[in-house]
Amino acid sequence: MGARPPLLIPLDGTAPGDERIVGGKAAKLARLAGAGFAVPPGFVLTTRAYRMFLDEARLTAVIRMELGRKPMDEMRWEEIWDTALRIRSEFLARPLPGELRNAIAGNLHRFGEGAPLAVRSSAVGEDAAGRSFAGLHESIIGARGQSAVEDAVRLVWASLWSDAALLYRRELGLDPQRSRMAVLVQAMVDGDRSGVAFARDPRDHGRDLAIIESVPGPCRLLVDGTVDPDRWEIDRSRRTVVAWLPGERDDGTGGEPLLDPEELEAILDTLLSVEALFDWAPDMEWTGRSGSLTVLQARPITATAPEQTDKRDWYLTLRPNDARLAKLRERVAGQLIPQLEREAAALAAEDLDPLDDRRLAEAIDRRRQAVAHWKKIYWDEFIPFAHGVRRLATYYNDAVQPQDPYEFVGLLRDQPLLAARRNRAIADLAGQVRAANDLGQALEQLLNEHGGPLHWKEIRDALSGRSAEAAAFADGFDDLNERYLDITYDRERLRDRPEALLRTIVELAKRPERMGGDRADAISAADLEQRLLDAVGPQRFDEAREIIETGRVSWKLRDDDNLLVSRLESQLLRVVGLGAERLRRSGRLSGEGRVTADHLSLIVEGLREPSAEPVVIAREAEAPEGGAAALSPGEKPRQLIGQPASPGVASGIVRCVRGRADLGAFRQGEILVCDAIQPTMTHLVPLAGAIVERRGGMLIHGAIIARELGIPCVNGVRQAADILGNGDLVTVDGHLGIVTVGEPEFKLELEDR
Repeated sequence: MGARPPLLIPLDGTAPGDERIVGGKAAKLARLAGAGFAVPPGFVLTTRAYRMFLDEARLTAVIRMELGRKPMDEMRWEEIWDTALRIRSEFLARPLPGELRNAIAGNLHRFGEGAPLAVRSSAVGEDAAGRSFAGLHESIIGARGQSAVEDAVRLVWASLWSDAALLYRRELGLDPQRSRMAVLVQAMVDGDRSGVAFARDPRDHGRDLAIIESVPGPCRLLVDGTVDPDRWEIDRSRRTVVAWLPGERDDGTGGEPLLDPEELEAILDTLLSVEALFDWAPDMEWTGRSGSLTVLQARPITATAPEQTDKRDWYLTLRPNDARLAKLRERVAGQLIPQLEREAAALAAEDLDPLDDRRLAEAIDRRRQAVAHWKKIYWDEFIPFAHGVRRLATYYNDAVQPQDPYEFVGLLRDQPLLAARRNRAIADLAGQVRAANDLGQALEQLLNEHGGPLHWKEIRDALSGRSAEAAAFADGFDDLNERYLDITYDRERLRDRPEALLRTIVELAKRPERMGGDRADAISAADLEQRLLDAVGPQRFDEAREIIETGRVSWKLRDDDNLLVSRLESQLLRVVGLGAERLRRSGRLSGEGRVTADHLSLIVEGLREPSAEPVVIAREAEAPEGGAAALSPGEKPRQLIGQPASPGVASGIVRCVRGRADLGAFRQGEILVCDAIQPTMTHLVPLAGAIVERRGGMLIHGAIIARELGIPCVNGVRQAADILGNGDLVTVDGHLGIVTVGEPEFKLELEDR
């Protein structure tokens, strides 16, 4: 049995066979240094150091538990992100072993006291030719002193378990629990010119071109997308510039090329020499001028090779950098959301009644195109900007290192969300009902006595003249309808069917008001912001405040954009419904089914072609009470495992909410079980004893609101609304992420005595 590998190896002391313990990045840099290339000096914490940390901190069991809640193939990306965040927090909470701390301290002196250092990942197999993990693992730039280096090392190790890295390993069929991470600690070398060079055009390896990109200042400005680079295409054989594309910059450096011919020649010479050394075309990061050119990194070009079919580039978009988020914030909040609001308002204001059938069909088409247009923007720009709140999460946790990895959620409290404003209006109406003795009884009587669907006009007419309180309530509900209910839920306009919301208002009136933000133990957003500022220090105050603001705007808009797009869908349903009504009056539409956007093409054709075949809309088959895959009581599992989304334990009777008809049936204290709590239904949450959702994620609406209200929540439960049925007794444990079916364990234990 051979000797154990060392915990730490100087970079210039790395031997050719050490890649299995120092990782690919460090091994390549050591080989470059040995061949005479200028490489920043440093040392490597080997994979043995990583294993020692895992063992002494007992993190292997933590990782196994986090990854064992659900098969990776069945986890949504948000659930994987949550898992990665919890693992990252566990890494930060554990101290390094004393032996390892001493080894690091003994080698930091070589850099000089307080010198800025780069702490980089060097996972085994990280830069293999066919499996590039470039960008998926962390690099911490500018760490100063022992404590900062130790934090950086833990963050680099934790990045082995990031959402993007876990997704990529799953795609490649790699077992993440067999992955190993070495860490490279190097001196910072920043020239006044830096960049990236490719020995072959990464878009087409067959072209005899090298590509050189350069920015003024350090290389990270290019890699992070902060500064637009100059770009040269160079004929490798003739060593001549084929094309130069200047970068778009505001610092006055965009007029003349950043590099002169001699400097381009030096970079090309280095690039081709690296290619000859390794016998593969490199992607090389560099800094400095021709007389002091330093190689920061070299790996095989794989990112955009035509033969590569993996999704690594897409996984990298899951973590947009601060510059990209800042641009998205300006565009989404400053341009797109106001445009969406104006378009929805214009469609709502359009008088459709005077339109003839052909023009009504055109109105349907315009709305269909508008919905398609905004849904594309939703996926292309709104979804990427939603990651601003996740950036806030990691930034806060890395700096503050709180015991609760979701403490940062308090920074999002009290944002002026559309759904929050709607919920406040609903709470005010419930307060009116609570204060008027007979108003609630009158509403219940109206709702219970009517056999079929009720329209608001019928209810308003019945309430008129009863009392001043009833008239005030009717005016308030009119305002609620106009401002907030022009949206869709379960493929139907909410403002067309108010009875479910009215029942919820009556139910809310039976209990003290509780619509959010009232937890006695909640730390204020201002106090949390101060914690973060204290942790990062005065030099980073502006950066921290910018990230907080981006996170808050991101959180607000990721809720609002759903409702605003839903307004467009509501306006599409409005005109589709009007078209269906016309066809029905003229005898060209029959059937008892409800009209939805699924019937859009049939209705357009019927409006445009009076001679077309009559439209028939059949009644939809009703799903069984317990859901499509409901189980009998004897077949239900004793426990369902999910993600712990809001702490607390509560027992109660299940009420499944699968569609519009279920909204009004929910009663105080019931356990809300659903696919996911959408912004259109968050007003139910204050009534719930606990929440169980199929969709997982700490930053979905149900989890956020449940934490604010102190309601236990478990999400990410597979087939939650299929396995559980109305009337089932369950206990929801939001600490552990477990839903127990049947009598709580503690009651069973008492009965056994």
